[in-house]
Formats: sequence, structure tokens, C-alpha cells
Amino acid sequence: MKILLVEDELKVVATLKMGFEEEGYEVDVAYDGKVGQHLALSNSYDVIVLDVGLPYLNGYELCTLIRRRDATVPILMLTALGTTDNKVEAFQLGADDYVVKPFAFRELLARVQALARRATRASPAELVAADLELNPQTKVVRRAGQLINLTAREFALLELLLLHKNEVLSRPLIAEKVWTLNFDTGTNVVDVYINYLRNKIDKPFAYPLIQTVIGMGYVLRDEPGT
Repeated sequence: MKILLVEDELKVVATLKMGFEEEGYEVDVAYDGKVGQHLALSNSYDVIVLDVGLPYLNGYELCTLIRRRDATVPILMLTALGTTDNKVEAFQLGADDYVVKPFAFRELLARVQALARRATRASPAELVAADLELNPQTKVVRRAGQLINLTAREFALLELLLLHKNEVLSRPLIAEKVWTLNFDTGTNVVDVYINYLRNKIDKPFAYPLIQTVIGMGYVLRDEPGT
């Protein structure tokens, strides 16, 4: 599981990062709202842990910006502001949970794990873009009603693109999610598998869905030119 921690208290960051990593989680850290915004909108996370009192962009503002781009990523607010009004505002802006400082790490960990499980269970039964359909349970892929046979790796890559349709995904992010490896700039494995997918789900059909964004990565769009 990959966690984004947006927190400006160094001691809290050190404690949480060590605790999450001891549980086997990968943790990205941002010490202010602007960096948090950049990381949240350019990467994929299982849970975002967000302080309220942040420099540049506060937690409420950042939560709002994240929700405009991603309606599903779980967001947990972690803050010393513990009034009912504080909590209500956070939930109204799209937060999924709210923990008041000081806190017990075991409770925070349990809440993070619960949010991640809930997000997994809530994943859609079928992923669709234009006339392309993918069923994560049956592993069936069709375009324009035509059955398409994919290898396991091709399926995982297509599922990732559909889960983030209309969102540009970088090569390092794709490599991490599909191959669970750090991206080696000397390898073209991502480009090779994108080409495999294009040969199966794009070239035989009326228009391509997978597009290259030069210098940034790849995106699967609902329709051409959007």
C-alpha cells in the first residue's frame, strides 16, 4: 500500500513514516500544501493522510483540490483541530475520516487500513471507456462487443489505465503499479506493453483510446481528442 503523508510537524512525520514503513507500507511525504498538491495529483495513492494547518495550502483547500480530480482516493484528516465544526467542514469537503491529535498510532493505522479495504471493496464491477469494457472479476475485455484476449500483464496495464481514464500516468508510476518495480530509465518495458495493448484494443477499431502525452506518459481517454 502506498500512502501520501502531508504534514509539516517533523516529529509527527518521523513517527508516522517509521510506523507505516515498519508495517510494510511505502510513504511519500510532503511538508506543505503545495508539494502535497503536486504529489497527490501526479501519483496514485491508496490513502492520503492530510494535516489541516499546512503552509501555502491548508488541508481543507488541498482536500478540495484533490476531490476535484479524484473522487475515490481515501482521505484521512489528521489535525489538532477537534471541534464538531472542524470535522463537519472536513467531511463536507470530501474527507473520509478525521483523527484528532494527539493520537495513538495503532488506532491511526487501523483507520488507514480500514479506508484502504473500503476503497478496494468499492471498486467498480466493470470499467468502461467509450466502447471498451473490462470486468475485473471475470477478467473479460471487450471492445465494440468483440472479445479481446490479453495476457495477465496486458490486463493489469489496461486495468490501471481504465481506473485512471482521462488522467495522464507517468512511465515510473505505470512500472511501479504493474510491475512493482522502480522505473529504470534504460528500459522500454512500459512502451513495449503499451504497444501490445494498442495492437489489440486500438488498431483494429475505429479510433485509438490510448494516447501518448509527450514528456509525461500515457492516457486512456473516453473518446478521441478529449
